[in-house]
Amino acid sequence: MLAKDLSYAARTLRKNPSFTLTAVATIALGIGASTAIFSVLSAALLRPLPYLDPGRLMVVWGDMRNRNISDFPFSPPDFADLRREATAFEGLAAVATGRQPLASEGGEPEMVRMGAVTPNFFSLLGARVALGRDFVEKDAVPQPAPLQAGGANAVANNAPAPPRLPLISILSYGIWKRRYGGDPHIIGQSIELGGGRGQVVGVLEPGFELLFAPGTNVERLPDVWTAMRADFVNAPRNDVFLRVVGRLKKNATVEQAQVQVDGIAADLRRQFPIKQTSGFYVRVEPMHKDLVKDARPAIVALMGAVMFLLLIACANVANLVLVRASWRARELAVRSALGASRWGLIRQMLAESLLIAAGGAALGLLLARWGIQLLVLLGPEDLPRLDAVAIDPMVLGFAVLASVAAAAMFGIVPALCASRPDLVEALRASGRTAGLAGGRLARNGVVIAEVALSFVLLIGSGLMLRTLVALERVDPGFEARGVLTFLLAGLRGNGPERAVLIQQLRERLRGLPGVEAVTAAAPLPLDGGIAYGRWGTEEAVGNPGKFHEGDFHFILPGYFETLRTRLIAGRTFSEPDNRPEIRRVVIDEDLAAKAFPNQAAVGKRLLIRARTPEAEWFEVIGVVAHQRHSSLARPGREAMFLTDAYMGQGVVGRWAVRASGDPALLGAAIRQEVAKLDARLVVSEMQPMQKFVDQAQGETRFALVLIGVFAVIAAVLAAVGLYGVLSAAVRQRTAEIGVRMALGAAPASIFRAMIGQGLVLSAAGIGVGLVVALGMTRAMTTMLVGVRPTDPVTFAGMTVMFLLIAAVSSWLPARRAALLDPTVALREE
Repeated sequence: MLAKDLSYAARTLRKNPSFTLTAVATIALGIGASTAIFSVLSAALLRPLPYLDPGRLMVVWGDMRNRNISDFPFSPPDFADLRREATAFEGLAAVATGRQPLASEGGEPEMVRMGAVTPNFFSLLGARVALGRDFVEKDAVPQPAPLQAGGANAVANNAPAPPRLPLISILSYGIWKRRYGGDPHIIGQSIELGGGRGQVVGVLEPGFELLFAPGTNVERLPDVWTAMRADFVNAPRNDVFLRVVGRLKKNATVEQAQVQVDGIAADLRRQFPIKQTSGFYVRVEPMHKDLVKDARPAIVALMGAVMFLLLIACANVANLVLVRASWRARELAVRSALGASRWGLIRQMLAESLLIAAGGAALGLLLARWGIQLLVLLGPEDLPRLDAVAIDPMVLGFAVLASVAAAAMFGIVPALCASRPDLVEALRASGRTAGLAGGRLARNGVVIAEVALSFVLLIGSGLMLRTLVALERVDPGFEARGVLTFLLAGLRGNGPERAVLIQQLRERLRGLPGVEAVTAAAPLPLDGGIAYGRWGTEEAVGNPGKFHEGDFHFILPGYFETLRTRLIAGRTFSEPDNRPEIRRVVIDEDLAAKAFPNQAAVGKRLLIRARTPEAEWFEVIGVVAHQRHSSLARPGREAMFLTDAYMGQGVVGRWAVRASGDPALLGAAIRQEVAKLDARLVVSEMQPMQKFVDQAQGETRFALVLIGVFAVIAAVLAAVGLYGVLSAAVRQRTAEIGVRMALGAAPASIFRAMIGQGLVLSAAGIGVGLVVALGMTRAMTTMLVGVRPTDPVTFAGMTVMFLLIAAVSSWLPARRAALLDPTVALREE
């Protein structure tokens, strides 16, 4: 029976190819878009992490509640406390990542991503080595202290250091293949890492990636892994750089682990007043949940938007089917008169809907494949697991379910309407208007639903547009345009020798044609780098609890001038300030207001703990405008700027060159100058600074583009649906219009009446859409900047825009009605 119904439905659809192609294309658009976005949702939110038993994997973060920092790394002693006392975990491991130059015999030096881990890290995650061996505890013996007598100042004073132990290293599978050609004899060989020596003991299995949430400053694909030679007993508590992963015991729960770390944090607050002041707590979170916590609202909002688009496509096809069923009213009435059952008529209509949905699903999957490629190309770099997006069995299953649901949504109502024809009326009416009156209410209802859903999407796109405009207007505290940045690594020698190289490079780069200024920093604004530090005023003397958390930036003189950051008071660093023994600091306006409210900050002193276990006094020599370092959407913490020389000379790694013209044109010349100075220096990540700003806006732009495209498509579909309803109304009311015009009605009044009908339907849809939008846009709160979810400007603007769309959609049917010849109209009816 089903085969017979499908065969008949296929023949019927072939007889009306324009209807069939339009319906299939409309459904394909909805299914293709929804499948593409679902593939992103599946990869990011639904697919398990690629680790052993990922459900028991947790991330453990410091939570500085008084500083509003929820993803705070740990110091080695803090980690040791956790590992010793958190017994709900089967194991805890730590990782720290960064960039270092890699050199080996016979190969050019290159900048690589590094990952330093505790020896149990890979076994805890279930990663295996493809060649050689895993780390063992003896690989992580701490390096000897630089100089016991001089303490931390020994580094700055350039005292001789004892020989360093080699860094026991494991290569990623990718770099083993790319740089070493898959040579198995790499095991046991030495490599040079950032001036230190490494010894390769293994090669990691292919495909391993480090999945931490964006913004936590963790490299996803380290090239070289080393056993962490940290001193977990004697390291300073303010030296925080460890990200911690834990595996729960099989009978333990997240809640039990949280109770235990709460106790550990309470003990640390009692022991260390600074932790009490900062509101130090410890947070345990499932690793997968923590990975997607920032991206989840955007992905869910996009999925909601594309499901609205699918509903609109279904409503549009339902309208087409209703109109077609109205045209087939005589056929259906004859079949009913000849004995066809109501169920038989319903079954026949649903068979046609299933074929349309199947064709739409097939074409939609092709569109989804192209859409996925576009999403990967346009998606922001910090969208979790974007490279894992693909059409897998789960995505295929979604496409099948979406097509079946679509067939039901656009097929059931028309089938029910068409299965109960008025036999007498249908057989008596002319072919022109047979059945049109019976489906009028259903068609109007469908159009109102289309308008409502489209209006919600327009509101969402309007809010995202307002957010992007707000981000564009944010003053980041620096001028990115005209600046070229690059990473420089491989500086060798002691402090004075590195200082000479840095000065020589600055002079060489300043001498290039078109260069206006040169500087270097660690980190640059918005480059993803993080450096935490603590500061205090006079009240912190003898009371560590009065210290505050802030951002550190280590810079060369000329930094503020190169980035054109506004000087508010005092002065910036000069060359004489850039010496190891000088204790001077430039602070931003936020720190000045917090440390010295209603006072002049220049000339005051600050206690700062940056390089030494004990705080040191620094003289404030200048106050500058606040720079947004981690996000354009949020101001971020107050900042302190210290000289590169204070931290040992050569800490600065990110260089910035301001050009009078296009900065990209300087790239080749900069590489040549660096090579002339020292061929062992490695230049990488050369890019305009504006790219950092664009990346900071990436997620907002991505959401705006997608929601905007969906909204435009939805508005077009709604406009087409409105046009179809009014066209059917003109056909249905041809006789009425003819009579009215014969009795003296002016064409203008007929035109206004038809336009009015379209506007009334649109107003009803907008009214419903307003109610829905007021509730649903609240889910976008975390995505919005500088605008409320109920922004009246957006709501009013989109209302006017949609009424204009409705007026344009109504114009052609209204014009056709106004131009009817009453004599011809009455004769045809």
